[in-house]
Amino acid sequence: MPDNLNQDIVTFVKATVGAMGLALEAVITDTPDGPRVDLDGEDGEALLHRKGESLQALQHIVIMAFRHRLAETRRIVVDCQGFRRDKDVELRQMAKFLAERARMTGSEQQLGPLNPYERRLVHMAVAEEPGVDSHSVGDAFSKVVTISARQS
Repeated sequence: MPDNLNQDIVTFVKATVGAMGLALEAVITDTPDGPRVDLDGEDGEALLHRKGESLQALQHIVIMAFRHRLAETRRIVVDCQGFRRDKDVELRQMAKFLAERARMTGSEQQLGPLNPYERRLVHMAVAEEPGVDSHSVGDAFSKVVTISARQS
């Protein structure tokens, strides 16, 4: 990935949060999954109200602005004060817990509704667990992930 893409992303994010009247620092790192923008500063709480809805909206805007410049398998993540990182860890732990429960009881477990990013995290966490499968159910943006014991 060209270095100027990361610079363009961080410049765009800084301009967007600046237009929102927020004083936040933005640092971008390139991860195996794609660019990750971490925001920090005293105005960060404004993005985290209502379970991070504003942060999710900001990430959506950034993805829409740069999706044509990213490979299909790469994703942009925008985080603020570690909020998304902490939620991701919590979601992965819940997916693993439900996978174990599905394996032990044989009954399907559901998690959601989840947005595409969250569903991807759940599917990846379940894929690491032996003897279980996962699939998304629903026809809207937010779908439920069903985790079930693999049939032998």
